[in-house]
Amino acid sequence: MNQLKITEIFYSLQGEANTVGIPTVFIRLTGCPLRCHYCDTSYAFQGGNWWDLSEIIHKVATFNTRYITVTGGEPLVQSSCLTLLTLLCDAGYKTSLETSGALDISKVDIRVIKIMDIKTPESGEESRNLYQNIDYLLTHDQIKFVLCSREDYIWAKSILSNYDLDSRCEVLFSPSYNQLNPTHLAEWILEDKLQVRMQIQLHKYLWGDIPGR
Repeated sequence: MNQLKITEIFYSLQGEANTVGIPTVFIRLTGCPLRCHYCDTSYAFQGGNWWDLSEIIHKVATFNTRYITVTGGEPLVQSSCLTLLTLLCDAGYKTSLETSGALDISKVDIRVIKIMDIKTPESGEESRNLYQNIDYLLTHDQIKFVLCSREDYIWAKSILSNYDLDSRCEVLFSPSYNQLNPTHLAEWILEDKLQVRMQIQLHKYLWGDIPGR
């Protein structure tokens, strides 16, 4: 199948990960099997429109940027996402994939920067973590924990240690927006001398919860 169901394609500043602040084209695929309680893209669970892969590549080219993020929802729900990722890499784009960590990432093109969540207990979806995905992470990839509380932080610290994550790739600790005080998280990271990158969602501080920004 050479089509994908797309919720939106938009141009904005990257709000997360290690390219934060860089103008980026976002391709948001429709559909997700998870229901994290803090989800800010539930509008992408259903609906959307079918796009041919060639149409997506053409649309992306109109924005004149080399940074592309394929996101959702959960992009890997749609099998043609793998083909799109390869096409974007072939076209010379610096391509990243935002994925929940609940679906197999082993077939993702190795040129793609995988930004993979590990779901915490207070996300409501901890049981969906597919820990064997860790074996397929490369040094250019990133692991993200969205933390809702001190308890989530302590849990994430244990996962960080048990899987030796910071030796595999960059690890991101992010406070759940309007739920965990970012300053508290910063202080905990410094106190424990963790080798992680703290991040906030830049786009939300600029534009709030407006979809497509």
